[in-house]
Amino acid sequence: MKLEDLGYNKDLEEYRIQQNLAEFQVGRVILEHKDRYVVKTSTTEFNAELIGNLRFTSESRNDLPTVGDWVAISEYDENKALIHAVFPRHSIIERQAIGKSTQTQIIATNIDYGLIVQSVNRDFNINRLERYLTICNTSNVEPIIILSKIDLVEQQKLNELLNAIKERIKGVSIITISIQSNIGLDNLKSSIDKGKTYCLLGSSGVGKSTLLNKLSGKKLMNTAEISKSIDRGKHVTTHRELIVLDNGGIFIDNPGMREIGITDSSAGLEITFDKIVELSQSCKFNDCTHTNEKGCAIQNAIENCEIDSDSYDNFQKMEKERSFFESSIAEKRKKDKDFGKMIKNIKKQRKQNKY
Repeated sequence: MKLEDLGYNKDLEEYRIQQNLAEFQVGRVILEHKDRYVVKTSTTEFNAELIGNLRFTSESRNDLPTVGDWVAISEYDENKALIHAVFPRHSIIERQAIGKSTQTQIIATNIDYGLIVQSVNRDFNINRLERYLTICNTSNVEPIIILSKIDLVEQQKLNELLNAIKERIKGVSIITISIQSNIGLDNLKSSIDKGKTYCLLGSSGVGKSTLLNKLSGKKLMNTAEISKSIDRGKHVTTHRELIVLDNGGIFIDNPGMREIGITDSSAGLEITFDKIVELSQSCKFNDCTHTNEKGCAIQNAIENCEIDSDSYDNFQKMEKERSFFESSIAEKRKKDKDFGKMIKNIKKQRKQNKY
């Protein structure tokens, strides 16, 4: 295997040379267990840990390696290595950390395509699709919608779901599949490019791990039987893992996400809801709330069925989350700055009292 088979490119090699990292081996993080990592190189896999300087100089958890990262390593024992540096990331898929209004959680890095998997039965939810799209658009990751378990619905119902998606979501590829019946799998396989990284996104039980097993032809990930009571798969995947398929595709499987919190992703919202944003900017009222003002461009568009009212409601909800996250970050920075000034003044006062 070559490093290029893992997604390595000339930009990463240039960075390696510019930062005087040529003496180190290069590998990609394929697994993370708290402070321990598995790093894959062109020849082997290493159990790796951070050097102290890298750990202590990091300002947040997001500065540390995660699945998908490229790192510079040195071997110190058989199949053991130290991580000395993390290469720049060309994309980061992240969400708001659960229960933490000022922190983000990285899902994966250096992703080219986000495969948003939804089953057509109980899991189907266009609002959630738009959330995943926003995360992908924020990260400059190309989204692809995968509708799974189509063998569970009639063709007419499937057509209705597809039309509903296309009414609200434009310009995004949609692939329909049935893992049980092998429908659509050849279409999906043909769209996978060698050396590109695909991140599986979706709720628990929609069949992400089963799909990955099917694409590889091997049992790479653990799966569970369908629960008869809730008509979906049980949550099995508990960690993120990068896997290289025989056809050259690079996949990252993820635990199912119950919450998809929006961060300061204004650019992602503008791409996902481009028509709504365009109308809001062209509204004749500078201070329009776009809710009940007479003559509002957005309200007129909703009345004329030019934009979907449910999509606009979803946009508003995510925009409020984004604004709240942004204001929380600003407030935290101000508190940290004020605290820093206080400590500085205390030290200054102590020094003056000393003399």
